[in-house]
Amino acid sequence: MRRFRSAILTLAFAPAIAFAQAAPTVAIIVRHAEKGTTPANDPPLTDAGTARAKALAAALVNAHVQAVITTQLVRTKDTAKPTAQALGLTMETVPVSGAVADHAKAVADAVRKHVGQTVLVVGHSNTVTQIIAALGGPKLPDLCDSQYSNFYTLVIDGASARVVLSSYGAPSPELATGCPAMK
Repeated sequence: MRRFRSAILTLAFAPAIAFAQAAPTVAIIVRHAEKGTTPANDPPLTDAGTARAKALAAALVNAHVQAVITTQLVRTKDTAKPTAQALGLTMETVPVSGAVADHAKAVADAVRKHVGQTVLVVGHSNTVTQIIAALGGPKLPDLCDSQYSNFYTLVIDGASARVVLSSYGAPSPELATGCPAMK
């Protein structure tokens, strides 16, 4: 599985590096891991979520992540924490406030401050695909509420951006049964 993740990352990065004058900016965008139900406004991760957060850190060990961006909510911070700790990075917070499009733009602006770097972004089911679009990637449907395993690698090279979708950790139920939002 590690070789598969490394191969995906290598394939995603190689064309941009070969053709670009400067190194591309790479945004690795994930939804927070599985969350509990209480407190309703800011639940922590479940045991499955904690395991997924550790799986994310393992998946990114060789991805050369240089920055980590989360929201102020505990579930995004706890998802990113194992990766940040393993790499000795401080997490940057872009608070969720206002409209989703405004938040996505604020996250995109934060990513753009890391030109030529690899940035991990941990978002929410309704923000992940909006962030991809705000960074110049394709418009994709929002994630399903119980979908946690998607791993988007967005390579931003000048005016163009391309995205590679893969997964990490345990499969989400929608990957086996079909998620209406992803059809």
